Amino acid sequence: MATAREIRDEVTAIFATNWKTRDGQVVPDSDSVNLGNDAVKIEGTVLYADMADSTALVNNYKPSFAAEVYKAYLVTACRIIRDRGGEITAFDGDRVMAVFIGGAKNTDAARAALEINAAVKHLINPALKAQYSTTAFEIKQAVGIDTSTLFVAKTGIRGSNDLVWVGRAANFAAKLSTFRYSNYSSFITEDVFTKLRDTSKYGGNPSRLMWEKIMWQEMGITIYGSNWFWDL
Repeated sequence: MATAREIRDEVTAIFATNWKTRDGQVVPDSDSVNLGNDAVKIEGTVLYADMADSTALVNNYKPSFAAEVYKAYLVTACRIIRDRGGEITAFDGDRVMAVFIGGAKNTDAARAALEINAAVKHLINPALKAQYSTTAFEIKQAVGIDTSTLFVAKTGIRGSNDLVWVGRAANFAAKLSTFRYSNYSSFITEDVFTKLRDTSKYGGNPSRLMWEKIMWQEMGITIYGSNWFWDL
């Protein structure tokens, strides 16, 4: 059992120990970062995919049905993220976090968001309705994306730990994925938008911009939302 003195000693050591930081060329995993003040810095784009209305789902439907919905959404999001080159880094209930790196990281993440939207609308919800024809439930979701320098460290104790992703992108992407604004299902920051290649910026015939400018009042910055989808 931990004592106050043991906790105080550990906390004091955390604050007093110098950090060993190195630049990373790949998305780090838990084995590549030590528990001490050891960190990897990467330039990354973070994507969070978050299913909406999960509280109502678990409160109003059978646990087995809720579990099937969770699994269907998360499996779909993970498949698309992996296919677009992202690395899945964490799960949190009904949402998944992923990190993209490389020269096309913003374009790849934005395309993943549009593909997840397409999969939910054209694959998951029709399959759900085909199996449960009397249900009124329909999956709704949002994806948030931001890009920044990420400071990746390991937190926890020996035998029970995980990576913590410190940086604006992780924080903003998580917040954006909780937006339920108009009928948009994909949200990106202006830093992501300005780095998009045309393939993830314009669509349709004739070609037109797929993203609409929005003011994020809480943060006082410009973001972009989209209700477009990219069929698989």
